[in-house]
Amino acid sequence: MKIGIDLGGSHISVGAIDENGKILTQEDIQILEEDKRNIKDIIENYILTSVKKIIEFHKVESIGIAIPGTVNERKIIKAVNLGLENYDIVGRLSKEINLPIKIKNDAKCAAIAESTYGAIKEYENSLFLTLGTGIGGAVVFNHKLLDPKKVPGFEFGHMIITKNGRLCNCGKRGCFERYGSMKVFKQEVINELNLDEKISGEELLKKVEKEQQDPAVENIIDEFTENLSIGISNLINIFEPEAIGIGGSFTYYADILLPKIKSKILDGNLLFNKREDIIINAATLGNNAGMIGTTLV
Repeated sequence: MKIGIDLGGSHISVGAIDENGKILTQEDIQILEEDKRNIKDIIENYILTSVKKIIEFHKVESIGIAIPGTVNERKIIKAVNLGLENYDIVGRLSKEINLPIKIKNDAKCAAIAESTYGAIKEYENSLFLTLGTGIGGAVVFNHKLLDPKKVPGFEFGHMIITKNGRLCNCGKRGCFERYGSMKVFKQEVINELNLDEKISGEELLKKVEKEQQDPAVENIIDEFTENLSIGISNLINIFEPEAIGIGGSFTYYADILLPKIKSKILDGNLLFNKREDIIINAATLGNNAGMIGTTLV
């Protein structure tokens, strides 16, 4: 049995995972904006507490951590949505945990899990996107993850889709994730409906499901899916995948958003090589794909 950890831009999930990718136990915590002032302490305290709890009841072989951003074997080189840079997370955790610890970009972990167990396992060549606080990406070619030598790469979220557009946490303007992340979508809904900033994810989803025909919410959905269709079509034009998987918190909204994205890609003048259909699947492992994938790297 292994421990998988998903360190997201707005949450941390820790799970005990068996050899078949099944989650035996899981705990989650939300990362609030105010937490990011002491983000390293928040991360380390929660991970250490959760891991020690699991070790009490399970024999654990190793630990894997999925991280949003650029990593090497030990360090988070850059995770802009967490405000982390050159953070030796493996070294810090290893002081109190005597187990092998591996880290990898979260979108790559999710892609490995979904190509092994989930939404893109039937396809040799595919793309995977994680939509959450930001947008992560991965490319699967001949059933294998394309993996650059020095850095994780495939930062789909930081391709520019709008010249001189919104300022991104990475310092550039007009990045895809500033228009197509779930954080952006949720915040626009919250602002438009004057909702409490601390509304739970479940309550917000119910609100969107109920109000999706409201003209203001419908307009947000239309613009958001338009931006997503532009970014995704750019990736299709480059990689020509058999299928695309989308994970992160997008999976909870897939019934609302996915048909509109497919329609805009197929019906709009966006694809160089026109298609009659396109396969875009929501991650079948849901928001846990990254955590499960850490046990496969």
